[in-house]
Amino acid sequence: MRTEHVLHVGDAGDMSAVADESTHLVVTSPPYPMIDLWDDLFAARDPDVRAALDAGDGDAAFDLMHAQLDAVWDEVTRVLAPGGVACVNVGDATRSVGDEFQQYPNHARIVDALRSRGLTPLPDVLWRKPTNSHTKFMGSGTLPPNAYVTLEHEYVLLFRKGGPRSLPPGDDRRYESAYFWEERNRWFSDLWEFRGEEQALETGDRRDRSAAFPLEVPLRLIRMFSVRGDRVLDPFAGTGTTALAAMHAARNSVGYELDGDLFAALDDRLDDLPACSERRVADRLDRHRAAMVDRDGGYEADHFDFRVVTKRERRIRPYVVGSVAERSDGTGRRYVLDHHPADGVNRDPSEG
Repeated sequence: MRTEHVLHVGDAGDMSAVADESTHLVVTSPPYPMIDLWDDLFAARDPDVRAALDAGDGDAAFDLMHAQLDAVWDEVTRVLAPGGVACVNVGDATRSVGDEFQQYPNHARIVDALRSRGLTPLPDVLWRKPTNSHTKFMGSGTLPPNAYVTLEHEYVLLFRKGGPRSLPPGDDRRYESAYFWEERNRWFSDLWEFRGEEQALETGDRRDRSAAFPLEVPLRLIRMFSVRGDRVLDPFAGTGTTALAAMHAARNSVGYELDGDLFAALDDRLDDLPACSERRVADRLDRHRAAMVDRDGGYEADHFDFRVVTKRERRIRPYVVGSVAERSDGTGRRYVLDHHPADGVNRDPSEG
């Protein structure tokens, strides 16, 4: 099978290249309002942001920054297909503006924004990102009463457009995209715990201007909430981590990013993508074999030499990347990938 991945250089507040209700899943992490490394980005788009910060009016700056994100949420709502899911990774902010220290609840503001646009909130995930820094504690350290709790978590907010998505009974794409029983129990917990990821960028300045979440976050969300061949959107594409996850999962993708220079980091990660894809799938299958060693019962898998826990897992069939071709047009990036079943059994040449 073949997938296409398009990265646009442009403002996600106008995603006119994406048709109405054509996207099955959104996975993104926007710039976080009131985190100081994003101040210049928001202020460049609205000078009133800088004026509010300089005047010590943190609440006004918070509202103005989120007003910029609201244009993107309008577009996300438009392009999301009925039954489609939006996953938004965001953290709250803590800072002193003027003489007052406070927390700015980014996650609550985005929940309100998406609910007001008709999306239905689903149970969310708390992503805990512990740090070993000895300077992470704020306030007065060991003396009461003026210390503050250290924020070591972010949210993965989940929303659906309308009711559950309908797929044909017995649909091959859905059953081949199933997850293993032990994966379901781990992934669908409301608490995830792993560290963030450093960006592999050329300059420190560019590193400071980009967000980072590890490949495991979008890859897990894509496997949880989409099926093979679906389209995944990231309106804040950054270095292309969501696009890379879609490639691994044999989904199509589209992304938008204001700073097209960040896409160079994705190019570096595509050099050995076929081999990396093979390793990831092999590791996943090996983990399942290990999980089944001491388990009795279950069912024989249709395409592999192991057993599975439930009937719905029998047809699981991960696809791996066979080749990557870049077809850029000067305004962004476009990649075309060929995929084939991990086991190579009964491959249909017409799919490619």
